[in-house]
Amino acid sequence: MSAAVQTVRRAFTGPGRERDLAVQAVKAALAAWLAWAVSGWWLHAPMAFVAPWVAVVLVESTVYRSIAHGLQQLAAVAAGTVAATAVGLVLHSTMAAMALVLPLAILLGQWRRLGSQGIYAATGALFVLTNGSVTVATSAARIGEALFGAVVGITVNALVRPPLYLRDGRAVLRDATEEAHDILRDVADGLAEGRWDAEEADAWHQRALGLQRQVEQARSAVEWSRESLRANLRRRRAGAVPLPGKGLDDALVVLDYAAVHTAGVTRTVLEAADEDRSAPRPHPPLARRYGQFLCETAHALRLYSRSRFGDERDDDLPEAVTRLRGTLADLRRDLARSTTDDPDQLATYGALLAQAHRLADQLAVPGR
Repeated sequence: MSAAVQTVRRAFTGPGRERDLAVQAVKAALAAWLAWAVSGWWLHAPMAFVAPWVAVVLVESTVYRSIAHGLQQLAAVAAGTVAATAVGLVLHSTMAAMALVLPLAILLGQWRRLGSQGIYAATGALFVLTNGSVTVATSAARIGEALFGAVVGITVNALVRPPLYLRDGRAVLRDATEEAHDILRDVADGLAEGRWDAEEADAWHQRALGLQRQVEQARSAVEWSRESLRANLRRRRAGAVPLPGKGLDDALVVLDYAAVHTAGVTRTVLEAADEDRSAPRPHPPLARRYGQFLCETAHALRLYSRSRFGDERDDDLPEAVTRLRGTLADLRRDLARSTTDDPDQLATYGALLAQAHRLADQLAVPGR
């Protein structure tokens, strides 16, 4: 109950996912009410229930999706309706017509061009075959009602606060970079203090794997943001949020490298903390140097996040990247002076250094 109250409170107190969902629910109800008011209450159409049914399902999460799914759904309903009508008029038997039409309608629903709306081919056929006598006039009225409902649903979604999700995309990116910062700082502190606890290292690694899932969520959110601007009237209004362009794509690239690097680091620490592992742990000076590099990487990521997704300038980012490169060069020299001859250990640190170089390169790209 308390979670539901908090959700309602967030919907009323400020912009966010809760408010977006509440608005979409109200819009769907409005679309269904308008469709029924015209088709059922005013015109007394024979298949009036079809109009609000189609209208409510086409108030989609984006205007583009409403239009695309509306066209697919109309095509599916029309195909199922026409097929069921033709077979019903010939066979004059509901059971026989179902046995013949439904397999064909379900197969038609798998057609790639109908997408996720293909199932409505079978739905349209069932409406024809289970609603008494089959006539051309009744089937034409059903298609007309579906068309009217689609127009109402798409129009309401396009004109009444059409959804924009740029805020969600930036929020997910910001949260993911902050999580990468926190993980790297925790690992850096552990290396600096010489902590090699297997349980703690495993917790770090699990968080790093979760960060990779957050990257995928961020990528999905950015694509969702881009789609929400297609055929959206709000993008033309003064003060509308900017297009999700190359900046967000660059942020995803940086975040990808951060996630890969973080997972590699935590995996190395976890393997080193394993008491059954035959390879020796890194020398304390080398571990501290690597911890310093992780600390500066975390700082650079935080500056990057705040400059890209907040109100702060990125004047400090180039200096942070310069320090990061300096620490990386020191780490390379320390590794070159290392006396270890273990090829596995050298390969592991070589891979981590390569990932670190790529991450520093991404943070240093002008315009990012």
